[in-house]
Amino acid sequence: MAGTVKQVGPNRYRESFGRFYEDFEPGDVYEHRPGRTITETDNTWFTLLTMNTHPLHFDQEYAKHSEFGRCLVASPLTVSLMVGMSVTDVSQKAVANLGWSNIRLVHPVFVGDTLTSESEVKAKRESKSRPNAGIVTVETRGFNQDGTLVCDFERTILVAKRGSDLEDKAGY
Repeated sequence: MAGTVKQVGPNRYRESFGRFYEDFEPGDVYEHRPGRTITETDNTWFTLLTMNTHPLHFDQEYAKHSEFGRCLVASPLTVSLMVGMSVTDVSQKAVANLGWSNIRLVHPVFVGDTLTSESEVKAKRESKSRPNAGIVTVETRGFNQDGTLVCDFERTILVAKRGSDLEDKAGY
């Protein structure tokens, strides 16, 4: 969904991204762009930030003796990039992330790979406890530059409804 522009005052406009609960339809697929090429710095910093001490992610000498012959990108970095790519389409107007499930890492990711992703709306329902929001479940799939599936997962989010007080408070 392209960003929309809302006039918020005389000669003043605010760009808005994302979807409200009403905009989601099961079966719709959103292709997330731009893609992202993973650098060695990305992988090293992420590994250090998360205190992951497995040498397969940052020790080239160790990794060259593995079945992969080189360092692997830390798998939580792959998932994090895919989530980040999906924000504009899926969760820009989220009230909260409710969870991730069925995370599968089906192909190794290496420094220099360029990832793209897409999300398919699997289900949606009204929230029982929050009348101003609904619950949306998507399946997000990530691909490398060759179109090979590298990772997929389900994500459930609480999304504001159009015209709700959540919309007004957040300045959407």
